[in-house]
Amino acid sequence: MTIIESTRDARDARYDFTLRAGEPWLYDLKRGETLRIVDLEGNQAVDTLFYSSADPTERYSAQDTIRTQGNLYLTAGSVLMSNQNNALLTIVADTCGRHDTLGGACAAESNTVRYALDKRHMHSCRDSFLNAITHCTCGAGARLTKRDIVSNINFFMNVPVTPQGGLTFEDGISAPGKYVEVRAEQDVTVLISNCPQLNNPCNGYNPTPVRLLVWEA
Repeated sequence: MTIIESTRDARDARYDFTLRAGEPWLYDLKRGETLRIVDLEGNQAVDTLFYSSADPTERYSAQDTIRTQGNLYLTAGSVLMSNQNNALLTIVADTCGRHDTLGGACAAESNTVRYALDKRHMHSCRDSFLNAITHCTCGAGARLTKRDIVSNINFFMNVPVTPQGGLTFEDGISAPGKYVEVRAEQDVTVLISNCPQLNNPCNGYNPTPVRLLVWEA
């Protein structure tokens, strides 16, 4: 766990947007630009995927990222690797200290298996991802399809690995105002679902908005 505070001033950001709980966000980030994700009220999970804007078949790879850094968790200094073993982004600031690479995105199917049949209809991150790429009309996001939804990062989410090798969804370790900043090492497309999960403590059973800011290179 590495805590590094940012030197960037929010007043200098060229983009500033509050993403409501449960909503998706699709954005093209240029090389050298920095994205900050702010956990406004604390204990919110932000499911995130990254793609090369030049070729969206090159995308964030949990396996390559974990292998390259030798750590299951992400923090300041972590380099997010692609499935072609290229650096997509680097975490340059982080006041939370640890982010999940294994928990994946909630879906209608997983809500049914983990909780109950009557949870199947509940909104999920996979639904949000598909909604964003289905209605995209510009940028690299327009070339994304269902097959491009792969294992994602869960910023701020707490998913410890048990001694037996299992995963548990626990109460978050973030707090109001905690943030993570990533710098694009190439032109990347960012796909976010601000998680609507109500069935486990990853959002404190109360999904909340996050703030997204972008600074020019």
